[in-house]
Amino acid sequence: MDYDVELRFQNLTQKLELVFGEGLDVQAILFLIGVQELGQGYRKFKKHEKTDLMHVAICTLLEPHGYYQYKGRDEDLWPHFELIQQLPPLNERSQQHLIKEAILDYFEENEIFEGPEAREQH
Repeated sequence: MDYDVELRFQNLTQKLELVFGEGLDVQAILFLIGVQELGQGYRKFKKHEKTDLMHVAICTLLEPHGYYQYKGRDEDLWPHFELIQQLPPLNERSQQHLIKEAILDYFEENEIFEGPEAREQH
């Protein structure tokens, strides 16, 4: 795994844990991204909705990489995506690397978390 990505991801996780509590992992962060993208605030979600939120997060994260395209929202205001390109076969390590990198990009692009490049500009 890319050392820089892992360090940046640990830094992000520590910052998020200050707000959401300790023990956040990739799955928990995907859930948070899904809630953010749904845009309805936090509430109690049913089991299938939690799965849907994770899917929304994955689609959102992989859209800039050309794998998904945003199609709009349904009548319940849930975002929907279309698969544009199949992901190449990835082993677990490569898959985790891609997701962590995409999570970092998401937080940086949405100015929720500043990467080292942004800090140097201040």
